[in-house]
Amino acid sequence: MTNDGMLEESGVVTDVSGERARVRTERKRACGNCAVNDACGTSLLEHFFGRRPVELTVLNQVGARVGDRVTIGIRESSLLGAAVAAYLVPLLALMLGAAIGQSLGGAWAESASLLGAALGFVLALLWLRGYSVRLAGRSGYQPSILRRLGPTSAVLAAPSAPADGSA
Repeated sequence: MTNDGMLEESGVVTDVSGERARVRTERKRACGNCAVNDACGTSLLEHFFGRRPVELTVLNQVGARVGDRVTIGIRESSLLGAAVAAYLVPLLALMLGAAIGQSLGGAWAESASLLGAALGFVLALLWLRGYSVRLAGRSGYQPSILRRLGPTSAVLAAPSAPADGSA
């Protein structure tokens, strides 16, 4: 992260289409600087799933071309706001729905609580769908290429299937 509130990552442009570009980034190791290092759940997931490259569609306002090494970024506040909406709102709606169901359930309080929790969660997911569509149209909530670092000498190729035929 930089001082101006941007989360940054470097990558290589794999495709350009109009004002957008596809950028392939390599996930950074989550446990590189942690004191617990390899003894946590994140480390276990990383060993199980591996560190595969990630491809993102980003705004290309600097005129990057295929093969260019670039730095992409997104405002920290945008990412934080989206994370709150994606994680906290459904959780709060689930708990609120359960509480309302419990209070209105009478003799069937437990069943009403479960039904209220499920209804609150589903309503939150429907709200989240509309909210994410609204955010997708705002440039501040989309990652963009911040600067070109220059061309890369790496060959850009799609991952190939293993030679033994396993997938």
